[in-house]
Amino acid sequence: MLRILYLTCCLLVLFTTHTFAAPQIKDFSADSEFSEVKISPDGEHLAVILIEDEKRTLLILNLESMKPTYAVKFNGDEEVGRYYWVNDERIVLQKLYKHAQREVSDYYGELLAVNYDGSKSKYLFGYNGGGSTGTSISNNEAIRASAFVLDTLKDDDKYIYVMAYPWNGMNYAYTLVYRVNVYSGKRKRLTTSPIANAGFLVDNKEDVRFSFARDKKNDDQLFYYENGEWVDAERIKGGLTDFYPISFTEDNKSIYAIANGEGATRAIYEVELATAKHKKIIQHDVVDPFMTWVSDQTNTLYAVEFENGYPEYRFVDTESAKAKALQQLMTAIPDHRIRIVSETIDGNTLIVVAMNDKNSGDYYLFDRKKLKLKFLFAENAALDPSEMSEVRPISFTNRDGVTIHGYLTLPSGLKEHKNMPLVVNPHGGPHGPRDLWVFNPENQLLAQNGIAVLQVNFRGSGGYGKAFEESGYLAWGSKIQYDIIDATQYVIDQGYADKDRVCISGGSFGGYSALMSPMLAPDMFKCAVGVAGVYDLEQMYKTGDVPDSYGGEAYLKDVLGTDIQQLRAMSPTHNVNKLKAKVLLIHGEEDERAPIEQFEAMEKALEQANYPFQKEIWRKEGHGFFNAENRTKYYEIMLKFIKENLNVK
Repeated sequence: MLRILYLTCCLLVLFTTHTFAAPQIKDFSADSEFSEVKISPDGEHLAVILIEDEKRTLLILNLESMKPTYAVKFNGDEEVGRYYWVNDERIVLQKLYKHAQREVSDYYGELLAVNYDGSKSKYLFGYNGGGSTGTSISNNEAIRASAFVLDTLKDDDKYIYVMAYPWNGMNYAYTLVYRVNVYSGKRKRLTTSPIANAGFLVDNKEDVRFSFARDKKNDDQLFYYENGEWVDAERIKGGLTDFYPISFTEDNKSIYAIANGEGATRAIYEVELATAKHKKIIQHDVVDPFMTWVSDQTNTLYAVEFENGYPEYRFVDTESAKAKALQQLMTAIPDHRIRIVSETIDGNTLIVVAMNDKNSGDYYLFDRKKLKLKFLFAENAALDPSEMSEVRPISFTNRDGVTIHGYLTLPSGLKEHKNMPLVVNPHGGPHGPRDLWVFNPENQLLAQNGIAVLQVNFRGSGGYGKAFEESGYLAWGSKIQYDIIDATQYVIDQGYADKDRVCISGGSFGGYSALMSPMLAPDMFKCAVGVAGVYDLEQMYKTGDVPDSYGGEAYLKDVLGTDIQQLRAMSPTHNVNKLKAKVLLIHGEEDERAPIEQFEAMEKALEQANYPFQKEIWRKEGHGFFNAENRTKYYEIMLKFIKENLNVK
């Protein structure tokens, strides 16, 4: 009861008029106050994740009164993960575990269920069935597998489909699909995937029809359920490659899929299942589809989101109710990325999140029939969007004649954006991820201190077509870095940046680039901040979680190659003699992706060369900062180091 009263007080503060104070570093490093807002199918209740005592808590509210009806908060080291409304009264949720040794929480595949008022709690699925859970939630038969909700079956209040990945002591397993009763936990196996680590697509009759995965060679595999068995779906692809099914059409006779066909970028195709005839629906000239939007009412695709500088939306059916609602929201909340994140069963009441470069996210309630929009929550109410800095898309031609895109964060409050101190911030990956027009708290903090920030979607980045991504293969220490260097020179030549006040700072692959770029252009960068970086590419075959993962060794061979001399030429540990920049290395001891051995190799190389550097090690952090207090300390150290080296007061 005391917890409910506390959470009620939090909400009263939220709905009180807020006065913005000058933002502090802790405001930029804070966890989201409210996130993952979802409405019940009947529209009577609202659920939201908030952080209490550094743990994720699920708060359930009566929508009319906005008063809490129940809060799900576990004891000890447990917290709430993802959750789903499965009918008007019931929620299914994941249970996560926090650890004393590290900050990041782990998911071991347990699913629990509870009603909005706290009644009928049940342990649905997981290894702890039949034993004690440490909560009041009763248990079900144990199963050693990790469960993920596949489909909530909107027309069935008693059952959901669950994908289960068995624990077999290896890094691959054939995926099982179960039909699970959300009240009793009783389950029935429906099918087993024909390939390891698979996902599935369910049709509009609630039949599991497609199974897809990548094999150990990282080649895409697609299977179709036909006449009681899984068959290779090569026929359905009809010559298309990188084929990924999105949804069925309303009549179940065709599917929408993302695939490579004609042109440099991936497109949306409609594919007739019986004949394999395909028709291109939507394609962007510059970028791949970023997100696809499927109607909860019809399970059909209605919109595709692209990001060529700013977000763009294209509609499969402009006359559909959901497409019209999205267009209305874009008009009502201009200059924002709009996402419909939850809706009632009739589709008349929507939960919407609006975000942009200056705003991490505002949640709204939208009554589609009354055309009424009501503000609910801000993810971070301490930061005033009007005081944040613009993130401006840029593009230029690199030394090889290739068009490269990126973003430039321009500090607000300046009379002109000329000769500014600059931090170059390469993204991680490098393959697959890309930078987007979004709110970036670290970059906004730098901009608050008068420092511009450059982000570059270098060759190898995802989202610009397969050929562009693969052009970064075997080129981590060459073409990719040259794109970062060319982008920096472009910003200097355009007059934005002071050539004598440039630093580079990044995490993961960005940490690698933060050391490698200054080795290729030693006179360009005054300082370098490597966060959770990989610095010895030979070691990537021996340490960390990539070589032991399913398809990990094949991935490394594809993107790095096996030429030892080439790996050493592209490794910062073997090129310290080229450095001139001041160096700060930041790492977590529990990092599994770029393990502490990577930091130690870089540390040893710098010490052997008698090259001065600073270092900060976090004992419990992993590949990034998951604890807000640690994030604050990191921001303080990073900001102080950069300001000193760029002579920023």
